Amino acid sequence: MAFEGIKRQLRSVIQWENPGEDALFSRWSENGDEIKNASKLIVNPGQGCIFVYQGKVEAVIDQEGMTDLKTDNIPFWTTITKFMQAFQSEHKVGIYFYRKVTILNQKWGTSSIIKYEDPKYKFPVGLKAFGNYSVRISDPKGFFVNIVGVASDYKIENFREVMGGRIIQPMTDFFAEAKLGYSDIDAQREEISLGISKKLGVVFADLGFEITDFRIEGTSFDEPTMNRINRIGDVTAEAEAAKAAGLNYSQMQQLGAMRDAAKNEGGGAGIGMGIGAGMGMGNMMAGAMAGGFGLQNQEDPAEKLLKLKKMLDGNLITKEEYDSKKKEILEKM
Repeated sequence: MAFEGIKRQLRSVIQWENPGEDALFSRWSENGDEIKNASKLIVNPGQGCIFVYQGKVEAVIDQEGMTDLKTDNIPFWTTITKFMQAFQSEHKVGIYFYRKVTILNQKWGTSSIIKYEDPKYKFPVGLKAFGNYSVRISDPKGFFVNIVGVASDYKIENFREVMGGRIIQPMTDFFAEAKLGYSDIDAQREEISLGISKKLGVVFADLGFEITDFRIEGTSFDEPTMNRINRIGDVTAEAEAAKAAGLNYSQMQQLGAMRDAAKNEGGGAGIGMGIGAGMGMGNMMAGAMAGGFGLQNQEDPAEKLLKLKKMLDGNLITKEEYDSKKKEILEKM
């Protein structure tokens, strides 16, 4: 123990030796080391140094190299030495080293669901996303004052927590302003990444660092959103099938209701209940059935059979209904 004390008294070189891969900030003087007269400061490549005296940042050295602390080439140094009483321990200076290089390929993910309204279908969308980013300290003093504070060490992991807590609101604002439909997100992922990066840049610049790259690697929707999307997909597919069969969507719905009602007990009453259409709709359906599911009686039998086949292929009628109607058309020829 006595030997360690002597070593501290004799120390004359101050540097950040072997910083951990995850280190952003590290306080050199936390172990009791004191600055001695004629001490030298070494700032290695990719590093910077902050001097704190009586709770205030007095200087930032962002150039690599060696500095002789006995001289007055640091602007605040002459003033500090007047108070340090020949560098005695009661007037220690806090020395913090920080990493200047860009921190690459940091992972991010939304900690909660991003909610906005789909501009086309007007339903609420719940979105999750993940990706990676790169970051560097652009304002060491601002970062130290706003983020690090009195901590002896500050790691990249600590920064990721700050990032995760502040990413949701800028992303929500972006999607609300961009008015992108749910189907546009994957196709415009690069543009979305750029837009979100700009919003994040404004937020984090005040904290003292810069996001140099921001990427979205993947997105997903919550269960309620997926249910809505699947329903839209089903309706769209049904509408396309009706179009292929020469029907509009309303006629397709009528045929579906008639088919469902025919499977239920109650006959004609079931039909009326199935489509909720009253007497007028019943007459419409009767006309449709008499006319060959919307086909005109005067229509060429070959055209009737062709349209009937399209309805079967579009799953608008069953195979039994197809065979029965085909037989009826052929008998009338």
